Amino acid sequence: MPELAFPLALLLLPLPWLAARLLPAAQNGGAALEVPDSIADALLAGDHARGSAVHDLRWLRWGIWVLAVLALSGPRMLEPVPALKVSGRDMAVVLDLSGSMVREDFYLDGRTVTRLEAVTQVGAEFARRRAGDRVALIVFGSEAYYAAPFTYDVEGIAQQIEKAQIGVSGRATNISDGLGLALKRMAKSEAASRVVILLSDGKNNAGATNPRGVAQLAAQMGVRVHTIALGPEDLETAGEDARGAVDAATLRAMSEISGGESFRVKTTDDLLAVTEALDQLEATDSDGLAAEVWRALWLWPAGLAALLLAWLGWREAQA
Repeated sequence: MPELAFPLALLLLPLPWLAARLLPAAQNGGAALEVPDSIADALLAGDHARGSAVHDLRWLRWGIWVLAVLALSGPRMLEPVPALKVSGRDMAVVLDLSGSMVREDFYLDGRTVTRLEAVTQVGAEFARRRAGDRVALIVFGSEAYYAAPFTYDVEGIAQQIEKAQIGVSGRATNISDGLGLALKRMAKSEAASRVVILLSDGKNNAGATNPRGVAQLAAQMGVRVHTIALGPEDLETAGEDARGAVDAATLRAMSEISGGESFRVKTTDDLLAVTEALDQLEATDSDGLAAEVWRALWLWPAGLAALLLAWLGWREAQA
């Protein structure tokens, strides 16, 4: 059922009538002119025709005014919209932006790319598929930062991932603080399910907290931590002194402690497979909430008033 957003605007309807009644009429002055009767009759006939046309135009002007006031009053109607799928899940994406992410040892679309480029492109597409989840983005290097708050705007999260730059959070790898900040933001969450997706390509070399200890806190809070160990080499096989090797064992232990899953990524294909696996582990198929939005109808009376105004101008030009 249509209704008006600003019904008081209808009080403007009698304004032209009140103006005509209250304002003084224009005075026409001039000398009288005597003409023959035949000419006078012709002039009177012309005045009568013009008077009829003026009468018609007066009703046209009234119609334009009524339509304009109606548009100003904001007619609108409630319409249902497709409900957003709501999973009842809070998901924090914790992304490593340490200096080692500049290494060019991944292949994407037939070309060599940095680890960061591969992660941001694949990670952004993963975020876009999380419609129904409340997703947040946390980045860490030497320090951890809250890059984007929990929101259903997964497109906004995806764009933030695409814009991620190395150096904004320092060049060390502080896995503990990255996960810790995610847990801090989830502490007051009332979501039925709370999940952290943590990606790192190195080993924890900053901060005073042990990553396994933070994972135990996650387990106590009921937060699942899925970890992704990124890079062609890991410390288990390359040795503790290997540069650019990922501490896959620690990341795997963090997942096991918290009840999550761990993934080992050495190629871009592995990374794509991980995002598909996570989609299966953390499915978003659930019923959404019914919603309605206002559909504005003022364009219809406004458009008709504009057409009548154009017609009025044409009629007056012909008179």
